[in-house]
Amino acid sequence: MFEYAPAPESRDIVDIKPSYGLFIDGEFVDGTGAPFKTINPATEETLAEVATASGEDVDRAVQAARKAFGVWSAMPGSERAKYLFRIARIIQERSRELAVLETLDNGKPIREARDVDLPLVAAHFFYYAGWADKLDYAGYGPGPKPLGVAGQVIPWNFPLLMLAWKIAPALACGNTVVLKPAETTPLTALLFAEICRQAELPPGVVNIVTGAGETGAAVVNHPDVNKVAFTGSTEVGRLIARNVAGSGKKVTLELGGKAANIVFDDAAIDQAVEGIVNGIFFNQGHVCCAGSRLLVQESIAEELLESLKRRLSLLRLGDPMDKNTDIGAINSSTQLARVRELSDIGEAEGAERWSPACALPERGFWFPPTIFTGVAQSHRIARDEVFGPVLAMLTFRTPAEAVEKANNTPYGLSAGVWTEKGSRILWMADRLRAGVVWANTFNKFDPTSPFGGYKESGYGREGGRHGLEAYLDV
Repeated sequence: MFEYAPAPESRDIVDIKPSYGLFIDGEFVDGTGAPFKTINPATEETLAEVATASGEDVDRAVQAARKAFGVWSAMPGSERAKYLFRIARIIQERSRELAVLETLDNGKPIREARDVDLPLVAAHFFYYAGWADKLDYAGYGPGPKPLGVAGQVIPWNFPLLMLAWKIAPALACGNTVVLKPAETTPLTALLFAEICRQAELPPGVVNIVTGAGETGAAVVNHPDVNKVAFTGSTEVGRLIARNVAGSGKKVTLELGGKAANIVFDDAAIDQAVEGIVNGIFFNQGHVCCAGSRLLVQESIAEELLESLKRRLSLLRLGDPMDKNTDIGAINSSTQLARVRELSDIGEAEGAERWSPACALPERGFWFPPTIFTGVAQSHRIARDEVFGPVLAMLTFRTPAEAVEKANNTPYGLSAGVWTEKGSRILWMADRLRAGVVWANTFNKFDPTSPFGGYKESGYGREGGRHGLEAYLDV
């Protein structure tokens, strides 16, 4: 059988420092909390020691952002746009460096970091740079005003992309930012801080504070933060919503998902299989809008499953720095334990588990691509967000049954529909309670298109013109 030769990306382009401080008021400073280590999930190698921001450090960052707000918000939009364009160009120039660092710190395949994450990161800054001097025409009335200081907390699955989703619209609207990256993936956010300095962004406009949940809570609950933006688990989202209730803070929450990927009997099977694979195994399933529930029309279920299994047997799991790798490492030992637990529960509840023959590396955090068949709506594998490379397959007979099963979830972030009939796509999209519905594709993102959910998937929209509203006093 033909085998790919190893094609490893060099890590020499990245200069990882032994330790990192906090980025406050344009400078890297020591944190007063106990430092922590960030590791490479593919090898369990320690990459760097990172400072923890205490409540006192967060207060310094918020004060710096408040001071900078006076200058930044008064700056003409065309001038703010110049800084955003400059940041976007620097990201493009340093994209290989950023992609390698993202892969080392996160575990995702270098091919995805290089070809998906980084182009989208730059595109978000370019897009919102274009909006900075056009806010009067965004549909929110004349002279919309920025809110003030934005406290932003981002997850570990797309560290740099989530940073761009948060920071680019905030700055375009004239706000300043205190951002806390996830404790397992802080390094690209800290490299972004260097990019802010390289772009000569005024001190205090962007501040990066690192740490775990306590640091994030200090950012969210700070009395001088005017806007809270959070992407992460529904459990933490509920906690944030309770804590900020009655505070007057504007809030957007982008939370969990359990998306249905719906395949009708007239769909192009091979195309649908590629979309299913991309929908759940992209980024090891560490995607809030992942198509983790596959709903297949009963008449083609066997044919599609056979094709899907054949396709999964061709996926390559291993070194994320190898350009041939399709499935990288699970981000942390904690997340790996959750994926294993829910998969074991799925098997115990009676679903049939299948994975392709797959050698797992001895070190690091790994889980093979997995399909569950014989799944019932009541199974936890069909209801809980696994956030890993695990697909639950169910069947349906009619479009109405497909809608009912797809909507039978506390989440409502995304969905996919596979059919050759445009009328059926529109009929389904009108009835699916999901913020994004993809037609004959999945996991396609664009900075011009809004993204967000219903129900326990949160509220508010990020991206597009709609993403400006969350950062304006309208």
